[in-house]
Amino acid sequence: MEFRFLVYLLTVILFTQCSFAITFSTSSSKLIHRFSDEVKAFRVSSRNGVEISSISWPKKKSMEYYELLVNSDLQRQKMKLGAQYKLLFPSKGSKTMSFGNEFGWLHYTWVDIGTPNVSFLVALDTGSDLLWLPCNCIQCAPLSASYYSSLDRDLTEYSPSVSSTSKHLSCSHEFCELGPNCKNPKQPCPYIANYLSENTSSSGFLVEDTLHLATTDDHANKSLVHAPIVIGCGRKQTGGYLDGIAPNGLIGLGLGDMSVPSVLAKAGLMHDSFSLCFNEDDSGRIFFGDQGAATQQSTPFLPLNKIYMSYMVEVEGYCIGSSCLKQSGFQAQFDSGTSFTFLPDEVYKKVSAEFDKRVNVKRSSYEGFPWEYCYEASSQELLKIPSMTLKFTLNNSFVVHNPFFLIYENQKVTGFCLAVEPTELKYGTIGQNFMTGYRIVFDRENLKVHWSHSNCEDLSDGKREIPASPSHDRPENPLPTNEKQTPHSQAVAPAVAGRTPSKPSAASPLFIRHFCMLGWLQLLLLLLFLSVI
Repeated sequence: MEFRFLVYLLTVILFTQCSFAITFSTSSSKLIHRFSDEVKAFRVSSRNGVEISSISWPKKKSMEYYELLVNSDLQRQKMKLGAQYKLLFPSKGSKTMSFGNEFGWLHYTWVDIGTPNVSFLVALDTGSDLLWLPCNCIQCAPLSASYYSSLDRDLTEYSPSVSSTSKHLSCSHEFCELGPNCKNPKQPCPYIANYLSENTSSSGFLVEDTLHLATTDDHANKSLVHAPIVIGCGRKQTGGYLDGIAPNGLIGLGLGDMSVPSVLAKAGLMHDSFSLCFNEDDSGRIFFGDQGAATQQSTPFLPLNKIYMSYMVEVEGYCIGSSCLKQSGFQAQFDSGTSFTFLPDEVYKKVSAEFDKRVNVKRSSYEGFPWEYCYEASSQELLKIPSMTLKFTLNNSFVVHNPFFLIYENQKVTGFCLAVEPTELKYGTIGQNFMTGYRIVFDRENLKVHWSHSNCEDLSDGKREIPASPSHDRPENPLPTNEKQTPHSQAVAPAVAGRTPSKPSAASPLFIRHFCMLGWLQLLLLLLFLSVI
């Protein structure tokens, strides 16, 4: 009897505590409408204080107001259903390729756009958001294959009027950054994308059209996926875009709302992540929705003023061989649109000096090369070059496989240069050369970058055959130019508010409900035990 009385007493206590906890956990919440003045004020502050046009903020109870509510609810439903596809890749295949100096040392892939579909060879750039193509050209790079030694086919100019699925984005569209400057909200939205390379830009107007993607099932059966995306009809290019860099367009893979990964994830087509893999033979892979390997290492993105605007990370230290340099930490952006790596000036001085001290070969110089530290060396002496390692949080390390550029004469290695340059900026850039040998996963959902060793052929553990894109032979040992090849967008600012990982706190209603359910379960088991005895 005493045991039963104790059980009843525990029941009352547990019921009282759970009721109080649930009441306490929910009473402190405040519901804010998505189109309230508070949200509007936050959105204004999240765009660096630039006032958003009243065109983009609906009036209460207007037709636009209800349309936006319905569209938002549809997007939420898609997100609840989860990603439709595990992996997506361009319909021509997942392969990427580099053509050396002729195309600015960047990696490119073929994408099909429009109806009927037309193929474009676009540069891969994680440092910007816009996908732009040469279009209705006033000033564009040459597109004839005769102009390039690497190509076996002419490149194509995009024409919105030829595609039945193309339509202009108006100045009132949420992606129209220059909307407030328009005379009429219904006129086509103009854009200007300025890049970090000197006098390099693309300008024109924005359109929406279809991007053709593909996916495969467990039996390697291929099926096509058609996704509407935003495209920059690039009527006028300047700077590097007229000298061989991205002559057929560029695909921005950044965190901004209009980037291809953002649009695909918001539509529920894939997980909000993608991967790039660059191999030493200048081949590579791109996969949308890739979440990486089980053995991968990772480090979190860094926000700028609490807003995640780029794939910026914190490097805690830099090691040359077994020697880790003091005060060698810095912030750096993972940017596939930068061919080679740049370090803040003070870090560069320490790294290059330590590297030079440990390299026991003759110092040299090569005309036309932009790097300061070059050496004479045979292929055998290359084996003695010390490794480089970037240190991240939680003892994660990123071993650089390819920190140097090899010099060839008569198909033999005769020297090399440390392919790292200084920058006056406060942050560095982890360029494409440092990413070589890795499968880099840009996990936008969890705001992390992951990496794992890869030959770019084992992304699905060897179980999935991936269709190949057109192959091209790279020119023999093309020399790098003196200019920094960096298609890095600054004009198209990502319209992304500060996003944080979804981690319930210890006092969240979800935790409390689980705690109470566990308590009731234990009490039920106790009652069953007492009834038996």
